[in-house]
Amino acid sequence: MLSIRQATDADGAPLARLIATVFAEYENCPFVPEEFPELAAPATHYATRGGRLWVVSGDDASVLGSIAVARHHRPDTAELFKVYLSPALRGTGLSGRLLETALDHAAGPMGARRVELWSDSRFARGHAFYAKHGFARMAGLRALHDVAETLEFGFSRSISSRSLEAPA
Repeated sequence: MLSIRQATDADGAPLARLIATVFAEYENCPFVPEEFPELAAPATHYATRGGRLWVVSGDDASVLGSIAVARHHRPDTAELFKVYLSPALRGTGLSGRLLETALDHAAGPMGARRVELWSDSRFARGHAFYAKHGFARMAGLRALHDVAETLEFGFSRSISSRSLEAPA
């Protein structure tokens, strides 16, 4: 049985395996553990940034999905991170449930009115998911200067504690 739960620092290695699986779907997108130091203690990392990390967990303690939210440098904005789902679970509604969990936390305890995220320019399926859930692409690109020479698109949308559904 699958469940969405708050992550612990022990989820770092299983989360790294999930990210490596997702990256393997794309050409020239290697998973380089050194580029993800936050995975040494992922729950603590997001907690120290005023946020939280959730995972989709299987019966065997595997991590099959994730999403994190943290404070942004603008006080009314939160930022999403680690938005990943195992390829076998896509289309099941779990990604929407993860997103709703993070948006609830951003709008509620964090008091955010807006949420942003950055996504590898190659992750077209993820970009369609964000558009479906009311995110608009921001202008420009962000270069990570990593092994894969990643370029990222930014996405944003407004949120409120009263209505977390994507705009019609």
